[in-house]
Amino acid sequence: MSAERGLRMSMVEAGTALAFALAGMAAIGDSLRIGTGWGTDGPKSGTFPFWIGLILVAASAGTLVQAVRARTESGLFASWAQLRLVASVLVPTVVYVAAIPSTGIYVASAALVAWFMHRLGGFGWARSAAAGIGVALACFLVFEIWFLVQLPKGPLETALGY
Repeated sequence: MSAERGLRMSMVEAGTALAFALAGMAAIGDSLRIGTGWGTDGPKSGTFPFWIGLILVAASAGTLVQAVRARTESGLFASWAQLRLVASVLVPTVVYVAAIPSTGIYVASAALVAWFMHRLGGFGWARSAAAGIGVALACFLVFEIWFLVQLPKGPLETALGY
């Protein structure tokens, strides 16, 4: 067994199995709500989703059993250092997507580019901010002016008349 510490494969498999089982149970529940079985004009709307949900729950249960049995001998999925690296990109990207409705895509994009350049690229804040603003302006010109594609805008674009 490896001396490196991190998230084990069996933990990831168990978590994935539980997530898919929940999705399958949601499908079963909603199918029962809208009706399953055979009606006067053929199968009811929930029949097919019900069986898909049932298969999903059964497959998830099988995967969960395998993951629990293999928990001591499963390999490493990712080390904590690797997961930190993934989080260093994932977390700012989630914040970016969450910020788009309130700031607009251009301001959020400028901030994301600047953040990545500074944090992961090692550039100073002045260069990072200049690059972020430059990328946002270039995207604005290409999409809004040349191609006339309307992208989400925030208070800054509204104040500038767009």
